[in-house]
Amino acid sequence: MKILLVYPRYSETFWGFKYALKFIGLKAAFPPLGLLSIAAMLPPEWEKKLVDMNVHKLKDTDLKEADYVMISAMSIQLQSAQEVIARCKALGVKTIAGGPLFTAEPEKFQDVDHLVLNEGEITLVPFLEDLEKGTARHIYTTTEHPSLDRTPIPLWDLIDLRDYATMNLQFSRGCPYDCEFCDITALFGHKPRLKTAAQVLGELDALYECGWRGGVFIVDDNFIGNKAYLKREILPAMISWMERHRNPFWYITEA
Repeated sequence: MKILLVYPRYSETFWGFKYALKFIGLKAAFPPLGLLSIAAMLPPEWEKKLVDMNVHKLKDTDLKEADYVMISAMSIQLQSAQEVIARCKALGVKTIAGGPLFTAEPEKFQDVDHLVLNEGEITLVPFLEDLEKGTARHIYTTTEHPSLDRTPIPLWDLIDLRDYATMNLQFSRGCPYDCEFCDITALFGHKPRLKTAAQVLGELDALYECGWRGGVFIVDDNFIGNKAYLKREILPAMISWMERHRNPFWYITEA
C-alpha cells in the first residue's frame, strides 16, 4: 500500500509566517506533527511519503502514485485542503481526511472518501481494520478521548528537518478551562490527558538522534493544564535530560 500524506498550505495570515521566514532562509515554521504521528500509527510495511505544501509543491505525479492520499488540516488551511481534494477526485485518487478542520464540519467534505475524525488513537484502528477487509465506511468518529500512552513517536524521517524553524512536541491534550474564544475543549475535552516523562524524553531522544539542534515548540494549547504533574514529573526530567545532552534545544509553548 502506497500512502501519500499531504499537509495543505496555510493562508497568508499570521500563522504562516510567510514573510518572516524569508529573513532566516527557511520554508516553514513548524512541521505537520499530526500527520507525522498518524504516519507512525499506520502499518509499518506500508510505503509512506509526506508532502508539506508549505515547503514543497504537490505534483500530480505524487497523487497518481498513491493508493490513498491522507490529508490533515486546520481551519486556516480550508482553501488549500479543498483544492487538494478536488485534484484527487479529478485524478481518481481515493482520499482519507482527519484533523480539526474535518472533525469540526464533516458535512462539508462529502467528496472525501473516508473521514477519520476526532483522535486517531481511537478512530484510525477500526478504519484500518475495515480497509483491510474491504468494508471501509465514509465516516469514523467517537466521543471518547484516548489516553496518550498509546501515542507513538512521530516519523521524523518523512521530512527534512532543515526546512523548518522549530520542531514540535505534544505533552498533553485537553484543557480545564472554557474560554469562549477557543474550540480546544470541543475537540479534546476538559480533562488534560498527559504523556509520561518517559514518553516526553523518548520524543526528545528521537529529535536529538535525527540531528536536530534548536527550538522545540511544545504544542499543547495549555501547557500548564496540570501544574502539579508538570512540576513533579515532566520539568525535572526535561531539565536533567537537557543537562546530560548539553542543552541542545530551547523551548516555547502556550499557557
